[in-house]
Amino acid sequence: MSNDMKILVTGVKGQLGYDCVRELTLRGYTNVKGIDIDDLDLTKEDDVKKYINEYKPDVVMHNAAWTAVDKAEENENKVYEVNALAPKYIAEACKEVNAKMVYISTDYVFNGLGDKPFNVDDPKEGLSVYGKTKAQGEDFVTSTIDKYFIVRISWVFGKNGNNFVKTMLKLANMGKNELNVVCDQIGSVTYTYDLSKLLCDMIETDKYGIYHATNEGYISWAEFAYEIFKQANKNVKVNPITTEEYLKLVPQQAKRPLNSRMSKDSLDKAGFKRLPDWKDALSRYLKELEEK
Repeated sequence: MSNDMKILVTGVKGQLGYDCVRELTLRGYTNVKGIDIDDLDLTKEDDVKKYINEYKPDVVMHNAAWTAVDKAEENENKVYEVNALAPKYIAEACKEVNAKMVYISTDYVFNGLGDKPFNVDDPKEGLSVYGKTKAQGEDFVTSTIDKYFIVRISWVFGKNGNNFVKTMLKLANMGKNELNVVCDQIGSVTYTYDLSKLLCDMIETDKYGIYHATNEGYISWAEFAYEIFKQANKNVKVNPITTEEYLKLVPQQAKRPLNSRMSKDSLDKAGFKRLPDWKDALSRYLKELEEK
């Protein structure tokens, strides 16, 4: 592909949008435009279509989403606009200008039952407003255009924005020496720096379809917290507790999937490289945070 490909990146102020623009720039792409809510309200159909028709991108990397899972439960209509209708409008506009579309989705589209990794074509039975609206967003994309990459990720962390790693470090720095962390939700982390490289590899191909992309290895949140404190040399004791126990301590939560394992078969079949091991990703991320 030529480096003058025009690329529009939504959610540029978020963790992934930020890293996508950084990676594209490193690769020498000169026509990259990163936008956020101040630049364009993606829930306004006419504005979205006008913007994309005027800019005429070759690719839209759509990372923007409502990701506050608990708050989503009280704002169902708004979340539907952001997570389902916005991707629909973008997909329709992409079709009009013949652009490729990347849509970032989530493990939350599944019901989280069992202990086997979910395949890309397993039934979508999300447990929460967030999970259901992201699945609806996927359906709008797949029924509107052919040139799409739907990439499901989970447990995201990156330099820009808030995440579990930053929260754990903050609690340690505040002097917490003991924390209760859930041990029966199993999944994989996704370092946006690693993911952005894969997404940039994808848009340089026409290997369209649905993919799962997380760092390698399955862990619980408690194991993740333990490793964060170990690598960051923080003396914090992690008490593993069940989701049921956690809900007694912190009620009014959206339902979380217990099983967030996702199969990478479609990634392998298409010849894309899997993301590095999660401990390696965490170690590089902690270094990145220190440099910041």
